[in-house]
Amino acid sequence: MRAIRRYFCATIGAALLATTASAATREENINDPIVGQEDAILTDAPAVPPAITRTQATKVIVHIEVKEVEGKMADGVSYTYWTFGGKVPGKFIRVREGDLVELHLDNHPDNKMPHNIDLHAVIGPGGGAAASLTAPGHSSVFSFKALNPGLYVYHCATAPVAMHVANGMYGLILVEPKEGLPKVDHEYYVMQGDFYTAGSNGEKGLQPFSMSKAIQEKPEYVVFNGSVGAIAGENSLPAKVNETVRLYVGDGGPNLTSSFHAIGQIFDTVWTEGSFTSAAHNVQTTMIPAGGSTIVDFKVNVPGNVILVDHSLTRAFNRGAVGMVKVSGEENKLVYSGKMSDEVYLPEGTGARVADQKPAPPPVTKTKGERIKLGETVFKTNCAACHQENGQGIPQAFPPLAKSDYLNADKVRTIKTVTGGLQGKVVVNGQAYNGVMPAWDLNDDEIASVLTYIYNSWGNSGKDVTTDDVKAKRVKGSGKVSE
Repeated sequence: MRAIRRYFCATIGAALLATTASAATREENINDPIVGQEDAILTDAPAVPPAITRTQATKVIVHIEVKEVEGKMADGVSYTYWTFGGKVPGKFIRVREGDLVELHLDNHPDNKMPHNIDLHAVIGPGGGAAASLTAPGHSSVFSFKALNPGLYVYHCATAPVAMHVANGMYGLILVEPKEGLPKVDHEYYVMQGDFYTAGSNGEKGLQPFSMSKAIQEKPEYVVFNGSVGAIAGENSLPAKVNETVRLYVGDGGPNLTSSFHAIGQIFDTVWTEGSFTSAAHNVQTTMIPAGGSTIVDFKVNVPGNVILVDHSLTRAFNRGAVGMVKVSGEENKLVYSGKMSDEVYLPEGTGARVADQKPAPPPVTKTKGERIKLGETVFKTNCAACHQENGQGIPQAFPPLAKSDYLNADKVRTIKTVTGGLQGKVVVNGQAYNGVMPAWDLNDDEIASVLTYIYNSWGNSGKDVTTDDVKAKRVKGSGKVSE
């Protein structure tokens, strides 16, 4: 009876929250007086900061340091992560509806890239991104009012945005409703992400990021909390029989939607898309869009491992999206009997055969004019986000292409830069830049065309780069060649 009463109390609490969480209007939260200030308690996944017990809005100071660090992706596989706080996902931020949040973003001086932060909980330009673009060795500060309760994703929004997010730059911020949340025994922080390594899944060594795989949305790894096994095995999330578990779950993406499921468990309550406006009950699998979140509560009744997966199952069992809640305690044979007989199991199915028909190759440009025309399209699709449509670049972040002494001095070096990528210090028009440019997965004709377009724009030298030039000077093993 006690267990039944506890379940219904939790359910009723969730129902009450669903009807009261939106009681305060945005205007009321704007005008909610700020009393005092405090430093935010930030945690690394899977830990969650303690519930907020105060009953008034306050000023919350949040310090997050961006670090570019090498870490373990899988056994024998390492990766250079870009992080909010040194780990993936970034620090969990917990504030209260109506709070004034003052956010300090510090970009470590050893980093190579500028970074910023876009919090989906912010009402303002770029979710804070416009105010927080920060070069290495610098710090940016801005503030915002937490006007809407919910669980929100934050991420880096520096161009190329997908590259920053794909390298692990995302996290969650919980804006607790003023009424608080129903009490549970455990709260955990879980965030899915898709990673795009140049080497295939399981290939050993330090793996660089592959822009071409990211554009094609073909990740080598899909994982929880930044790496294979981060919340499995000895890293499993602990619980005991008859305890209630709450998971704050986000999907950093940058591309894949998660079909979040717990094998051997039913979600008693789900706040879909991180919204406290309404709750669903008795849910088997819940969708989490890239850049979205959800909150799930469930009570564990029997011991064993509750397996957390993306139910797009090759991601779980072939790419790494597996976690565990390890439940200890006494068995309850009425709820779950365990094996009662031993049946013969015959695996089903055979491999499907698909006819492989190669697409017709695109036509190759023949004249300089054709290359300039194609190159403009390639530039707008692949290059304009960083270097801007006028070729001026972004100060302290991305070098200019307009009147660029670096480009105009050496056509061969330019071809090698685009086909092989560039990392480290480079001086353009007297200004030093220290960043990362990925190798682009473009064919010889596309690279010839975009370079010809650049050389014939914004006061550059007017050079013509042909497909044969690129074919001869392309960095070996990089990207596509001509069809």
